Amino acid sequence: MASLRCIISAGAPVPADIVATIGELCQPEARFWTPYGATECLPVAVINGEQLAMPRSGTEQGFGTCVGWPLPENTVRLIGIDDEAIASWRDELCVPAGQIGEVTVYGPSATDTYFRREQANRLGKISETLADGSSRVVHRMGDLAWQDSQGRLWFCGRKSQRLQTRQGLLCTENVEPIFNQHPGVRRTALVGIGAYGQQRPVLCVERDPGTPMAEPVLFAELQAIARRHAHTEQIETFLVHPEFPVDIRHNAKIGREQLTRWAELRLSKQP
Repeated sequence: MASLRCIISAGAPVPADIVATIGELCQPEARFWTPYGATECLPVAVINGEQLAMPRSGTEQGFGTCVGWPLPENTVRLIGIDDEAIASWRDELCVPAGQIGEVTVYGPSATDTYFRREQANRLGKISETLADGSSRVVHRMGDLAWQDSQGRLWFCGRKSQRLQTRQGLLCTENVEPIFNQHPGVRRTALVGIGAYGQQRPVLCVERDPGTPMAEPVLFAELQAIARRHAHTEQIETFLVHPEFPVDIRHNAKIGREQLTRWAELRLSKQP
């Protein structure tokens, strides 16, 4: 693709191997941009393929997916994880640097309201009063992330898909990339079974058809991978799923809510 100079991919986290492959197909001066955002605000932050190559090892160790630096026009802050509505902004909502929190953003492309969706407005918008007495609307992304010393955001997954086990918080993007490196795995999905705060972490596995392997052998190797990292060693249950449910718009956003119900049923039938 000698004439291509700019590629933009959005909608879901881009696997590092895809970025590397695209880079090999293009000229060195081409740039592969992976903006982070949502329908309500895009872009929030941005990074290109060359910059993304550097933190790839962090993703593979469970740091999350680096989505880059917030745009200068945006005010991006991370707040404590809370499923309840927050009517008014307070600075004490913010989490300390390096801690996982929910992403909030105010900027020129952030929407102020949802159309005829009052409950969504209560849960997704915060009113902030500024020093001069004016006000603005801060949007809650519903995503979890942390910010490193360079100011980059590391996406950890959707707030609604987090797990709270007896050992603490588990986020999908801090876990799945670790196991996705196994040659017998196409992709994985972390789900939680049981009551919040006491959830049992279960890793659903979609196998790579090009790498045949007996299921017990695969599970043993995945268990060995889990024990290499402090935050994944509690994962002891693995289930093979034939084909993950995904968002109908693209084969990327995994339907973890559906997988949770499937895993509950599977485990209820085990002795």
